[in-house]
Amino acid sequence: MKTKTLKKNKVNVVTLGCSKNIFDSEVMMAQLKANKFEVEHEAEQDDSEIVIINTCGFIDNAKQESIDTILRYADAKNEGAVDKVYVTGCLSERYKDDLESEIPEVDAFFGTRELPRLLKTLKADYKHELVGERLLTTPSHYAYFKIAEGCDRPCSFCAIPLMRGKHKSTPIEELVEQAKGLAAKGVKELMLIAQDLTYYGLDLYGKRNLAELIDKLADVDGVEWIKLHYAFPAGFPMDVLDVMNKRENVCNYLDIPLQHGSTSMLKAMRRGITREKTEALIEKMRETVPGIAIRTTLISGYPGETEEDFQEMYDWVKRSRFDRLGIFTYSHEENTHAYNAEDDVPEEVKRERADKIMELQSGISYELNQEKIGKTYKVLFDKVEGDYFIGRTEFDSPEVDNEVLVKKENTYIRLGDFTNVKITNADHYDLYGEVID
Repeated sequence: MKTKTLKKNKVNVVTLGCSKNIFDSEVMMAQLKANKFEVEHEAEQDDSEIVIINTCGFIDNAKQESIDTILRYADAKNEGAVDKVYVTGCLSERYKDDLESEIPEVDAFFGTRELPRLLKTLKADYKHELVGERLLTTPSHYAYFKIAEGCDRPCSFCAIPLMRGKHKSTPIEELVEQAKGLAAKGVKELMLIAQDLTYYGLDLYGKRNLAELIDKLADVDGVEWIKLHYAFPAGFPMDVLDVMNKRENVCNYLDIPLQHGSTSMLKAMRRGITREKTEALIEKMRETVPGIAIRTTLISGYPGETEEDFQEMYDWVKRSRFDRLGIFTYSHEENTHAYNAEDDVPEEVKRERADKIMELQSGISYELNQEKIGKTYKVLFDKVEGDYFIGRTEFDSPEVDNEVLVKKENTYIRLGDFTNVKITNADHYDLYGEVID
């Protein structure tokens, strides 16, 4: 029984998971708007007739968050607060049959590449002329920019190929047009994303073509920062670093998930690289692009990880002094190669090892940030919180990296603008500064 009046043809899109999902939701929202739907992203008012949940299915915690969100809206539907609930994205792609039987309140489930079918269910048309169009959910001055879908890598722990399929690059000319469209709307920063950036172009051009793509995107008027996310270390195309050096608007920043610092673990993970080769790669990157900020992610507690393996990773992190680092505890995922192995590291040991790495990294981050005091950086300001304007340097991406805080008192900064800031203080993960005229 309905308890309130719902706005007909109003859709609330709820996004869970990574930046790739944010991109997909923005594309979906543009299609819905073109079909005369009123669309909101994670609406504050519960007056939408339709809710579409874009789910994540990457690891246990993400899957649980997606399931909890679906159940919350299923309950809302039973209470009459929502009329229709649809589910799309990675969890739906991977566990559709199970979800249909377990949560029958959901009106339909869709996979990661079924946007046209979802639209048809809503009696809407997939408008091919809108390819590349999005309704941004981020602040208007930056956007995630997906250059490829899927992944061909054989990593033993990863279920992404099950959910996203094989690697498929978007042609350079299409991406350049998309970038021009975003720049025309005021987007100044593009964060290039894919399951694997470094594989870009192999399927279309028969060679790794990331460097050429970046060079062409750097020519787009209005694009002032380009950042690279989710590069793969094995076979990294070194000409990318040359473009980074050559083009002023390509940030000296690289997100390169390395996963482990033990050669035996990297072999078990089927990463196609050793710790020694990884160290040589990082050294070459720093030599080629002085001052490059390197972000990485690691996994603790992979099957068979011994104290010796962990210590090897710990010592490697200590030597490497990454600018940014995150670590996940291993999640035993069905239908992956690693699922055949015994998940033999206890959860508390996985967590303890992850905490030790993060404690080490916290100290490294603090020391690196102290070195920034007294220096002046170009900062892009994203938001206001409390007494501070909050922005980022070229070495930081939203949500995951350092922030630069400038007191609002006696200062005016327009959000979305670049401003020179002198760093006056720093802690483990934040920088504090003052505007330099």
